[in-house]
Amino acid sequence: MQAKKIDHIAIICTDYVKAKEFYVHHLGMKVVEETERLNKNDVKLDLEYGGVMFELFIKPDAPKRVSYPEAAGLRHIAFETDNIEADVEELKSKGIDVEKIRRDDLNNQKMTFFFDPDGLPIELHE
Repeated sequence: MQAKKIDHIAIICTDYVKAKEFYVHHLGMKVVEETERLNKNDVKLDLEYGGVMFELFIKPDAPKRVSYPEAAGLRHIAFETDNIEADVEELKSKGIDVEKIRRDDLNNQKMTFFFDPDGLPIELHE
């Protein structure tokens, strides 16, 4: 395999309004395309953020995410930032709960987590 980069990240959400509010209005992702897929009972939002494409599949009947204990599979998404304190304050000003900033045990860099409306962990790493 000789992959050059990540092509996209796909996320399943359950509430269209909450997902769009969170990813587009709070995180600032840009809507590239929105497709209602009646045959699959979902809406697909193609979003761009930081040069990466995100595919949000909004499926109201999707099963709940298993969190604790953590199940096998994708654990979380991490975004790199130059100013974690400013980003945390911005998220909090938008009503998003953010964990306390701490240091990564392995590289001693600042990090924190917050969660999307369906409980997907999102990390900020400085």
